[in-house]
Amino acid sequence: MPMPEYLNAAQPGMPDEIFRLLRDFIYEHSGIFFSDNKKAQLENRLALRLKMNNLPDFDKYYYMLKYDPQASRELRALFDSVTTNETSFFRSPPQIQAFQEKALPEILEKRTAQGEQILRLWSAGCSTGDEPYTLGMVVREVLGEKTPEWDVKIFASDISEKALKSARTAVYNDYTLRSVPPDIKKKYFTQEGSQFRVCDDVRMLVELQYLNFNDEKRVRLMRGFDIIFCRNVLIYFDDAAKKRFVSQLYDNLNPGGYLFIGHSESLHNISRAFKLVHFPGALGYKKE
Repeated sequence: MPMPEYLNAAQPGMPDEIFRLLRDFIYEHSGIFFSDNKKAQLENRLALRLKMNNLPDFDKYYYMLKYDPQASRELRALFDSVTTNETSFFRSPPQIQAFQEKALPEILEKRTAQGEQILRLWSAGCSTGDEPYTLGMVVREVLGEKTPEWDVKIFASDISEKALKSARTAVYNDYTLRSVPPDIKKKYFTQEGSQFRVCDDVRMLVELQYLNFNDEKRVRLMRGFDIIFCRNVLIYFDDAAKKRFVSQLYDNLNPGGYLFIGHSESLHNISRAFKLVHFPGALGYKKE
């Protein structure tokens, strides 16, 4: 039986000139940067977009993005293609432990002393929701019976509509829950066949929204946060974009607030505004 024509046809390669045009277009609209050695990666990730749009080559795809007034929907599909949404609950346990045992109690104590039972967290680059729901579970564990007395909101944002759609369903497989302590799994998840749904008590704390970090006006509106988790996001940016974005994150935080980035990421040569805080097995950045 012959293969379907679209599978049998050779995919036209991406010329260097078009790679640079697409690379610059993506950078201009998202801050995401593909270095020269990532050409093959970008080509592989965009091949499906060519097929979905019935386009013969990358040249036509670039010109569609650049000049078609109806290309805004495709732009979001493009962002879905070039970002990686690999995550899990309670990822990087030492960071979650630092949040649960050090940073969060410190913020709660400070808020209580100020007579304000308000807590604002931001999961910036929330992917499929594993991180903000993890934060919600930790907050409920720390506050315990006092949870109803507090005005808690966890803002969760991402540039991937596909990831956000998955986050809104709040249904996950057992592998994604592999690092969840058994008592937490029993308390905050409901099993549905082979899947697990996050309970409503946690979901109600999380507000999911689309956000492109390159939209500086929108990012500037994200003010008044006590703690920001922005893990494995800076890896997508070049140094110039990192400096702009981290400077904005500093402004998004309340004085005394904490920023947590990926355990393999660093603000070295990016920002000196934060105080580096050493936790057992993890680092945090504090706005003094």
